[in-house]
Amino acid sequence: MLSEIKQDAATRMKGAVQALEEDLSGIRTGRAHPALVEKLPVEYYGIPTPLIQLASISVPEARALLIRPFDISTLKAIERSIQASDLGLTPNNDGKSIRLNLPPLTEERRRDLVKMVHTRVEEGRVAVRNVRRDAMKDMRDFEQEKLISEDDLERGEEELQKLTEKYINELNAIGEHKESEIMEF
Repeated sequence: MLSEIKQDAATRMKGAVQALEEDLSGIRTGRAHPALVEKLPVEYYGIPTPLIQLASISVPEARALLIRPFDISTLKAIERSIQASDLGLTPNNDGKSIRLNLPPLTEERRRDLVKMVHTRVEEGRVAVRNVRRDAMKDMRDFEQEKLISEDDLERGEEELQKLTEKYINELNAIGEHKESEIMEF
């Protein structure tokens, strides 16, 4: 029973870590990266569709993205979507593809992005702690129903705490890595 609770908690905590990694991949750093625009919703036949499903995205230079739509008729919709986004980038349309040039980040913008990273990492920590809280509640319920002993409960809580610390350290490491990426020139 305890192993099932710990297994479920570990799976959910790992999910929080993956969600943070995915979330942070969309935050702009000094370099161009396809993840910056992959999830950008583009209006395709009345349905918002992620850009990655409509075009190939490549990085021809360190500060440029090249977007080649699979269907040329979506070019205008992709361009509108980029302009409407909060990326602050101006698309250059040559009739066959869109080129996005990423200007260097200002010091103030870097600080804002770092604050955003800190906020998202804290949200990840809260998610991991919520998983711990739920798992501990389940363990205590089992102990009250006499399904596990008091010693098993204590051991389970200790193991759960170690698991929580492991995933929180992972979240912190991911946040620090992203912060150093943002602050590098």
